[in-house]
Amino acid sequence: MVLEVKRKEKESPQNLVYRFTKVVRQSGMLLELRGKQFHKRSKSVLSKKRSALRGVRLKFEKKHQEKLAKPK
Repeated sequence: MVLEVKRKEKESPQNLVYRFTKVVRQSGMLLELRGKQFHKRSKSVLSKKRSALRGVRLKFEKKHQEKLAKPK
């Protein structure tokens, strides 16, 4: 995607930069690029399985500890 802003007659460089930044903001290009910059890879299937198994194990251990706890 190419953004082009041509200088008008008797236009100051500051005005030209202002118009260019306005066009860039309206195009949404910056948001798209920032999203790509901080893109995180999705989890692999194996890591998803491992985290699910870890969650199951932690729940089991928590229930087991609650059963072993002294009654108040």
